Amino acid sequence: MPGFDRVPKLSVPAQRRFTFVAALTQALIAVTGAVVRVTGSGLGCPTWPQCFPGSLVPTGQTSVPVYEQVIEFSNRMLTYVVTAAAVAALLVVLRAGRRAELKRYAWSLPLGTVVQAVLGGFTVLTGLVWWTVALHLLVSTVLVWLAVQLHVGVAEPDVGESHTLVPGALRGLLALSTVVLGALLVVGTLVTAAGPHAGNSKTTRLDLSIPALAQLHADLLVGYLGLLVGLYFAFRATSAPSALLRQWWVLLLVVLGQGAIGLVQYFTGVPEALVAFHVAGACAVTAAMAALWAHTRTRVPPAGGPVVPQELPLSVAGQI
Repeated sequence: MPGFDRVPKLSVPAQRRFTFVAALTQALIAVTGAVVRVTGSGLGCPTWPQCFPGSLVPTGQTSVPVYEQVIEFSNRMLTYVVTAAAVAALLVVLRAGRRAELKRYAWSLPLGTVVQAVLGGFTVLTGLVWWTVALHLLVSTVLVWLAVQLHVGVAEPDVGESHTLVPGALRGLLALSTVVLGALLVVGTLVTAAGPHAGNSKTTRLDLSIPALAQLHADLLVGYLGLLVGLYFAFRATSAPSALLRQWWVLLLVVLGQGAIGLVQYFTGVPEALVAFHVAGACAVTAAMAALWAHTRTRVPPAGGPVVPQELPLSVAGQI
């Protein structure tokens, strides 16, 4: 790229700020997508990539309520903010000449955002069929996971070899916990698909029992919590680093908060505002789990090399 080599290389703390914003915006657009759904504004712009046939923006002169047009169009415009944050993180990582692993994570964000935009268009063109909406959210959680891996990874040195801080069997338990979390997220989207918030009053809902799906969702949550408790005692038994244990506590608190929101939702008839909070919680749990994964390994620089990247305070190295 012409002139790219004249762009200054940013310090590691600055790189972390850019990657943090990239992760935050990936979660934010999932939350605003939930707002679109609970307000019934999913077809506020009934076509794609235009908002209305012959118009890229809301017209305000159709049978579609103006507020639905504004909400849906605003969510579409947020895609440009997410894309800009993802591209900025990519350019920062490339300009700093970071290791190949980080470059792969960085490339995945703008490419994944493009996939999300296309999937969002497909969701609109199919009339918000439930499985497209569910897939749209699940892809967001994957992008949040990748963004957190990038954010944690830029705090590590590029030289040296990667070493795991926990035994292989314990990483297997962590992998099982992640699989259960994935199942928990998938079933959560099914509960939503069968529930009252379709994104549009004319959208067909998933024809499954809501109480049965909610019970399965709760059972998976209990199983996930049990695995997390097992992880804690395994970490203690293997003398895991304090940074890893701190990250476990962050994850536990986020999961408990998310569970509390789910309980309130169930017993209060799924109020609209709590749906957005629950989606935010799903992204927060995903981010905390991703950070826990990232903290199970470290990069050991060669003898005499820096312990952490230049300009990175030791107090920052153990943070998410």
